[in-house]
Amino acid sequence: MPCSAASEPRRPKRPARFDRGQATIELALCLPVVMLVLLGVVQVAVVVRDELLVQHAAREAARAASVAGDARRSASTAAGRVLDGARLVGVAVEATVTADVVRVQVSALTRTDVPLIGGLLGDVAHRASAVMTLEPP
Repeated sequence: MPCSAASEPRRPKRPARFDRGQATIELALCLPVVMLVLLGVVQVAVVVRDELLVQHAAREAARAASVAGDARRSASTAAGRVLDGARLVGVAVEATVTADVVRVQVSALTRTDVPLIGGLLGDVAHRASAVMTLEPP
């Protein structure tokens, strides 16, 4: 064995770099799925927010109708104040007065217009009702 071969330091073998850019490719494959899930969460949040707004409007309208002389007009006004600025389409308020209670029903429609997800879902209809005892004049 020659002397010169033993004196050379051994360099470790470098592994083949086939995994170069692997994280970039994984991100490129997963990003569309993650974006669809995030857009779906946003659309669900919009629908839930509008459902809560309609329920709140029904309670406010029933309260206003129970203390006012003109129940139907005051219910519509109170529901309109709560839903003012909301992105609801087609809001309807119905107030029914019986002997000692007033029942208010608020119906509204949420347009699902979040990109990509809104086209897959139809518009969502909301309906909430509230009953209050009429206050004595």
